[in-house]
Amino acid sequence: MDIIEKVDLIEKPPTEEVVTREELIELFKTNSSPNHYIGLEISGFLHLGSLISTGFKINDFVKAGVNCKIFLADWHTLINDKLGGDWDTISKVSKYYQDAFKLVCPNAEIVLGSKLYEEKTEYWAELVKFTKHMSIARTMRTLTIMGRSEDDNKIDVAKLLYPAMQAVDIHSLDVDIAHAGMDQRKIHMLVREIFPKMKWKVPVSVHHKLLPGLSKPADTENSQVLGKMSKSDPNSGIFIHNTDNEIKKKISKSWCEEQNVESNPVLEIAKNVIFHEFNEMNVERPEKYGGNVSYSNYDELHSDFAENKLHPGDLKQTVGNYLVKVVSPIREKLNLSEEISEAIKKSF
Repeated sequence: MDIIEKVDLIEKPPTEEVVTREELIELFKTNSSPNHYIGLEISGFLHLGSLISTGFKINDFVKAGVNCKIFLADWHTLINDKLGGDWDTISKVSKYYQDAFKLVCPNAEIVLGSKLYEEKTEYWAELVKFTKHMSIARTMRTLTIMGRSEDDNKIDVAKLLYPAMQAVDIHSLDVDIAHAGMDQRKIHMLVREIFPKMKWKVPVSVHHKLLPGLSKPADTENSQVLGKMSKSDPNSGIFIHNTDNEIKKKISKSWCEEQNVESNPVLEIAKNVIFHEFNEMNVERPEKYGGNVSYSNYDELHSDFAENKLHPGDLKQTVGNYLVKVVSPIREKLNLSEEISEAIKKSF
């Protein structure tokens, strides 16, 4: 695989942005196996976005010859009050996350935040030095990466450490490519601003699209308000432990307006999950409704749906069937103990 092929693979959906493509090309010219990182909080039940879409993107990096690290941010989880901010629960659920990502991304290394901080004694000194470059105002603006508002008057001091910790994680792991969902973009821009001042290596940033929730968006004129799948809302998305029938039922009830290609969760799943893993998508329908049709790429599907040549019902049924093929093998191999399940449920 040559350099451009590697870059094209990394830019494959669900990737939405690379900052910058030119920097990524230059990186591969000097380093055939750069270091990658993605940091994840340990929170609720894993779903189509948090495990599968994210895991598939990580596997693209692996195929491109990149050394991938999945950073399970247990301390960040506690700071952000996830899983009730209970350390014992976070530790138990972290094992579930490790098992899940080992299953989906077998060639990626998994690193626990607490282990990194124990082993890298200079981490805290570097954190203090980094924070000297951050104002309180800038820190507050960055809190959106935690799902917090900069206008929140109940932010405790620990939360103010979160953005700086995330940035110093990147330095501590010797990252060449920092990877995250689009919701984490602000922290990578902070890294690009401050790391040069500290003479630290500045990584390329890669941001993937977050899978939207299945319900109708608050404002269909603006796809940016389409809510993402949420671990705390079982109706917002497809969860790894949903049965085949539950998956199909959720897709059948999802919002999918005729000809609407801007804010359509079913099309997003087709683009970022199904066409990522399958070379074609076959729609089965009666002859009176046009007969069976096969799509070899997402653009064809997008075009037919936009032109009303593909009905939402047929799209939903097809996506539901393909999702079962994606999710069921993972669900069957991923053990979720009753203890961990109950711990997660009690945290909401």
